[in-house]
Amino acid sequence: LAIVGRPNVGKSTIFNRLTKSRKAITSPISGVTRDRHVGTVEWGGRTFIVTDTGGWVPKTTDMYEIAIREQVEFALESCDLVLFVCDGQTGPTDVDMDIARMLQRSNRDVILAVNKSDSPKIDAEVPAFYTLGVGDPQAISAVAGHGFGDLLDLIVEQLPDADTADLPSRPRPLVAVIGRPNVGKSSFVNAILGEQRHMVTDQAGTTRDSIDSVVTFYKQPLTLIDTAGLRRRARVKEALEYYTSVRTQKALTDCDVAVILIDVSEGLLAQDVKIINEAAGFGKGIVLCINKWDLFDKDSKSAHQIERDIDERLASFSYVPKMFISAKEKQRVHKVLEKVFQIYEERQKRISTSELNRFIEELMEVTPPPSIKGRDLRFNYVTQVEIAPPLFAFFGKYPELLTANYRSFLERKFREKYG
Repeated sequence: LAIVGRPNVGKSTIFNRLTKSRKAITSPISGVTRDRHVGTVEWGGRTFIVTDTGGWVPKTTDMYEIAIREQVEFALESCDLVLFVCDGQTGPTDVDMDIARMLQRSNRDVILAVNKSDSPKIDAEVPAFYTLGVGDPQAISAVAGHGFGDLLDLIVEQLPDADTADLPSRPRPLVAVIGRPNVGKSSFVNAILGEQRHMVTDQAGTTRDSIDSVVTFYKQPLTLIDTAGLRRRARVKEALEYYTSVRTQKALTDCDVAVILIDVSEGLLAQDVKIINEAAGFGKGIVLCINKWDLFDKDSKSAHQIERDIDERLASFSYVPKMFISAKEKQRVHKVLEKVFQIYEERQKRISTSELNRFIEELMEVTPPPSIKGRDLRFNYVTQVEIAPPLFAFFGKYPELLTANYRSFLERKFREKYG
């Protein structure tokens, strides 16, 4: 869902209420480069991504407003549904009409929300918005929360069902190539597509303008998600950063394995760590690629030193494989694909309950969970309940008393034992 409208109609307030965010948006460019502008919403048993955009201004030469226009274009290209927000206190304006025409040309489904409908007098003026020609106006108040239940019902009703959508089958694994702007994502994808002599086809992905590239690697197919999105160029840096954050969220929703690229010359930055955390939070397999190795001064620091530095920053992600590559020179790119297949297969593993209980008994014999207030926290039973990602259920008397350190210990031991 993309939220679109002119400045000061309450888009950010609507976004915050939909995503239950309490953090105010303070960017000088509304909708650009701030993490709070992409979020998830759960309603009626459905989960969907919502993205806020800045206030759309027509015929502008201001660089910030150009960034916002590009941002809106990106949002329209990648979304399934548009929430067009207008101001009930002002009535429909010429700019609202310009936006309505743009939305009509975009051929996207639109829900028209008339915000700031806080009084019977304003509610009486809502029918005037029919003149925009984009459907029935929905009266809401983002500040008071009026009308949001009905609005969410309508959104969920109009969003396509991801499970039953008429999409071409996509060979697994589904691989997302993600990372900050200018770390070499396009070069990496081009290196893969250039190397493959058996590329099957380009297929439409889960969003209407996304292109997925299906390739074969040693007779095994895989799907690179949204390769067209990686080639998109923005005129303004802020717009590209915004688009990257939107695309990252969508790719992580879809993929089995995330290939995350960082620039070796810049090291591991805070935004890189955030992306890794997001991928782990989505329960995805991860391969961390340290790119542009061909340009790095090998005399200043060895690969081992760099890997050690990264491990110190990513202590909780020690299991993530790290690979030094040069996408531009196509160095070790095929090794990354080998690792992708290995991780994908590991994620499909099912471990028998008897094997798991045998292992946990041995583990607790050597390192039992620390008792809390004299209570025995050892487990009675463990079983696997899901794959991709593997999910295990532990049964005991006081699971809520387990410390975070012991939970991390269990995860580490399970990874060491089973991959």
